[in-house]
Amino acid sequence: MSFSDVVEAIKSLSTEEKQEIQLLLKQYLREERREQIYENFKRAQLEEQNGELKFSSNINELRQMMEE
Repeated sequence: MSFSDVVEAIKSLSTEEKQEIQLLLKQYLREERREQIYENFKRAQLEEQNGELKFSSNINELRQMMEE
């Protein structure tokens, strides 16, 4: 089923069904974002354990780190 098929199928639904799909999509997107945040957290923990994280309060040094 293609994306356009899904869009067409949604168009034919009742208003209540469309609202339910909207709620479900918001929930799925929240769950995906939480998973992304968790994966980033795990990656940062691993980098910290491996001594790969760098910290600085110097703005110029931070800019240089971002460019690396």
